[in-house]
Amino acid sequence: MTSGWRIGSIFGIPFLLNPAWFYSLGLFTFLFSAGDFGLEGRLAWLAGFSMALLLFASVLLHELGHSLAARAQGIVVNAITLFPFGGIASIAQESKTPKQAFWVAISGPMVSFVLFVLLLLLSLLLPETSVALPFKAMLGGLANINFVMALFNLMPGLPLDGGQVLKAAVWHLTGSRVKGVRWAARGGQILGWAAILLGLSGFLLTLRFGFLWLVLLGGFGIRRASAYGRMITLQQAMLQILAVDAMRREFATAIATVSLHQSIEQFAASYLASESEIYYAESEGQYVGWVEVEAINQLERSEWQQPLAAIVQPLAELPTLPEDASLAMAILQLERHELRQMPILSAAGAVVGVIDRADVVRALGQRLALLVPPPVIEQIKTSGQFPANLQLQDLARDALS
Repeated sequence: MTSGWRIGSIFGIPFLLNPAWFYSLGLFTFLFSAGDFGLEGRLAWLAGFSMALLLFASVLLHELGHSLAARAQGIVVNAITLFPFGGIASIAQESKTPKQAFWVAISGPMVSFVLFVLLLLLSLLLPETSVALPFKAMLGGLANINFVMALFNLMPGLPLDGGQVLKAAVWHLTGSRVKGVRWAARGGQILGWAAILLGLSGFLLTLRFGFLWLVLLGGFGIRRASAYGRMITLQQAMLQILAVDAMRREFATAIATVSLHQSIEQFAASYLASESEIYYAESEGQYVGWVEVEAINQLERSEWQQPLAAIVQPLAELPTLPEDASLAMAILQLERHELRQMPILSAAGAVVGVIDRADVVRALGQRLALLVPPPVIEQIKTSGQFPANLQLQDLARDALS
């Protein structure tokens, strides 16, 4: 989750604000302005605004704890984003071991506990004077918030840190990261429904609107936990589906030994029919490489008498995939080499098919029983890009890590 307005960076990590964050800033300013700080009027509002900013600064430091722990393991941190329900550190990949995953997860609550102790000590050190009392109350209140934040985040369910700890524990005990995510996702869904029931009960019994905040948090938690469940299901499919299962066996071909003049006539007719941009050159019953239409367009007319083989990119120089490569590997290779398609090779090294991004999405949709509309498949094929909202490259990288 890296969308938002960039405010700056901390230790080289971009710091983003979700636009909706400003609504929560206003809400918390209003709530804190009514706090027992011994202030009235504008000073009360100023204290409320300061408390709201300090609250989100605490959240930022909490997420920074996760981020620095991840960076210590060599993991790239894309950004830290604050949004109405808290914050999130967006990291490029999963930890490689359950022990490493545990330390990334526990680092945020540890920061919150340290802030709790420091803020509590500061509040106790301030004198009992009329000038210091408001600051003493604010520091004490902020200390309590960090304590609650740490405890709340340790509840055993995703997307909370406690869910990540549970995932690491199950992963360690069973040796399966997939089982760890599934258990933690179920925990998050249970916690979400519990929060909704508690919030609704509290509101109906007391008519206090503050309980509805629990309902919102519960709904948010259920959505995020369910997203983790879908993510791990998608990653499993990426690993289980092989390139041979997703590839197309029909693809555009051309004879390598004929002249370019003859080939161009063939390309013109074929391109009008299929709009293929790549043709596999065949020689003596084998595919020896490919020719891109763009390369032909750049030729001078005087070069048309040479054989097509003169401009063929040899198969040995092209990125290829074996038949038994996983779909996750196909995704990474397509993105890494920025290719529109890749040839699939048999164990003997012969081209048996090709795979592109549309084939990948189609295969995933079929495995997960999801209806992917033909216009979407056609758009992916035409653009040569995966849908950005799927984040398939990141998921594939995590699946293979």
